[in-house]
Order: sequence, then structure tokens, then C-alpha cells
Amino acid sequence: MSLPTPAANPPAPLPTTAEADALLPQLQQIRRSLHQSPEVGLDLPLTQRTVLDALDGLDLEVTTGAGLSSVVVVLRGGRREETHAGVLLRGDMDALPITEETGFDFASDNGAMHACGHDLHTTGLVGAVHLLHAHRAQLPGDVVFMFQPGEEGYDGAGRMIDEGVLDAAGVPLLGAYGVHVSADQEPGHAYTRPGPYMAAFSRFDVTVRGRGGHAARPENALDPIEAGAALIGQLQEYITRRFNIFDSVVLTVGMFHGGTAPNIIPETADLSMSVRTFSPEATARAEEELPRVAQSFLAAHGLGADITFETLLPATVNDDGEADFFLETFAELFGDDHVHRVPHPRTGSEDFSRVLQRVPGSYGHLGAAMPGVDAAAQEVNHSPRARHGDGGLGDQSLFLAHLAARRLHRELDRRAAAGQS
Repeated sequence: MSLPTPAANPPAPLPTTAEADALLPQLQQIRRSLHQSPEVGLDLPLTQRTVLDALDGLDLEVTTGAGLSSVVVVLRGGRREETHAGVLLRGDMDALPITEETGFDFASDNGAMHACGHDLHTTGLVGAVHLLHAHRAQLPGDVVFMFQPGEEGYDGAGRMIDEGVLDAAGVPLLGAYGVHVSADQEPGHAYTRPGPYMAAFSRFDVTVRGRGGHAARPENALDPIEAGAALIGQLQEYITRRFNIFDSVVLTVGMFHGGTAPNIIPETADLSMSVRTFSPEATARAEEELPRVAQSFLAAHGLGADITFETLLPATVNDDGEADFFLETFAELFGDDHVHRVPHPRTGSEDFSRVLQRVPGSYGHLGAAMPGVDAAAQEVNHSPRARHGDGGLGDQSLFLAHLAARRLHRELDRRAAAGQS
């Protein structure tokens, strides 16, 4: 099922719904091929080859990564001299180490799964290349397409930035845009907000160092498990009393390991935590204060600690004007009732944040639930049963293509109004 019929015909010479609909069968074939052969991490040779084959024969500048299986595509606009500027579109390509349970006839059987919908992200970006390539003669600027491995915890965006993706076109970038599909949101709907949209992600590890002994005589030992358990509550209490609830901090203990037998008090216990924050100020405070609280609390109980705190990803912060442009573009294509300016940030994290630190832009979500599946039966991204529909791929590609083309035309209009050449 495709997205809703556009509310109005797009202004020429932009790609049309008819062109996107014509691409849909090809895009579904690419998506299902990617879904059937998922790859995890930074080394995605099969995925990279699929992208390169899908773009073969087009008039593009294509480079591949040196340290990862990335693909960077530059499409030169026929009227690029009118702005000497570009726009970046991004699609991530990696899967997750999950055994698939969707029941799809194109399901993966290799122990990995596109449970987060990156197969749709990759395919949607391929479609955007094709749509804009057909209109390249009228593009008043260049478009950079960022096919990125390693979003799921490998900082692929940071690695591609280090390898020069933001300079690939050799011109300033006016904007950068990306989308993420959701298996539990209605197809044909877009979601984002100005300002902080997704959280920064930090990892907080504590090894509690006690003194081992007999479980029957705890007074002669220093129990790291008991102290570690108490520390969890202490950290949660500290956060609720010292951080602003409207600039929140979310701390979750994902791993807690200690001991080898029920009658032994161990020497050490290990806690590994994730910390989500939404502003640079809260991130900096968490990095400074939470380790100090842990160290002091354990010292008060006579135990030592080895502590590390590392901020792995900054918050994903949308430019206010670009977020408005993101929603306006979707509304003009598919109707006002299909856009949602969400009131609160999402607590997940995203390495496209690194791009948005350097280029104004916007990131948002597109619903991709399977048509006909009751809402109660829809499972979220990262579930082994997450089922993303691909009937909206043509319109996903159309939306991405319009973000790039309209942003370039908007710059052309701005310069004309200002009397600039």
C-alpha cells in the first residue's frame, strides 16, 4: 500500500507521484533482497554491492569507504552554478544481531535481521537518487547521498564524516535530512519536532570492589553486590532531585554481574548503564556528577570502584526552521493530517546527530506498519517480530527527493529576493 494521494501537484520541475509509483516494484525488490541478506556493523559488502548495482548506469560520482562499506554518491545539478551549494540525504544500511521471527517469505535466516528498518532506509535513498537523477538538469545545486553502515552502535556517521562525506560535493551544504521508519506507526504519517528530537547516549560502567568472604559471615566481608544494588537506587534518586525534569536524564542499568556461587560473597560486581540526555548542559553534568556520586556512595560503605563514563553520541537536535520545512514538505505532498509535530523528544539515540552538529537539518520518523495488522499486534523496532511494510517506499523516496530539490530551489529564491547571484 502506498502513502496517501498527494494533496496537491508538486511544482515543476520536481519529481512526481507518478514517477515514484513507477519505481515502487523495483524498490520493493531491492528492499526484500536486502532484508533477506542482512549484515551487521561497518563491513557490509553484500549491501554495498546491492546499492552500487542499483545505481549502475546513472550519471553520478560514486565513491566507497576506505575503512567501512559506505557509499557516497554526488549528483551534480544542471543549474548548480546558480547556488554553488548542496544538500545531503542519508540512509543507514546495517542490521541487528537478532534471529528473525516475522514469518516473511523473504525473512533472513543468517542470525541477523533488519529489525530496525534500515533496509527501507537504504532502498528509499536509492529511489531518491533515481528520482532526482531524472530531474538533474533543473537542479540548482548538488545532492550528496550518504549510504551509511554501522548506525547500530558503531558510529558509522562519525567515521563517514572523518572520511569526508560532508565535503564530498566540494560545496557548502545548505541542509541535511534523514528519516527513520517505525514498525508500529501508521503508514503515510511523518513525525518530528524542532530542537532536541533524540537523546544523547552515554555509557556508564562501574566495577564495585569489595572484599570476598563466606556468605554466612557478611560482617567479615565487603559485599559488592549489595552495595551495587543500593547504588542503583541512589543514582536514580539523585537524578530526580538534582536534574530538571524538563531537561531529563534517563539512566538504565542494562547489565549487573557478580558472584560465582550462592554461598560466596564475591570480590567484585560489575554494573553497565546507559544514560540518555537531551541537552549539552545535562550531558556534561551527568558525565561530571554521576561518577562522583557513585564513587562517594561506595566509599561511604567502605568499598572502592573503577568507573568510566563515555558519551558515545550527542543528542539529535533539529534546526527549528529545517524541522518546519521537513513537516511542510510532507504536508504539501501528502496532506496536513499526515504530519505530526511531536511534543517531546524520543529517548532513543541516533548517530545522524553528528551530521546535524555540522549542518543545519532535520531528522524524523515515517510510519511503516504492515497494512491490515491490528495495532495491538504491531511490534516495535528491534523486536524479532518487527514487520515493516514496504508499500510506501515510492513515496518515501519522493519525500526525500523533494526535501533536497525544494531546499535548493528555496536557496535560489532567497538569493533572488536578496539580489544575489
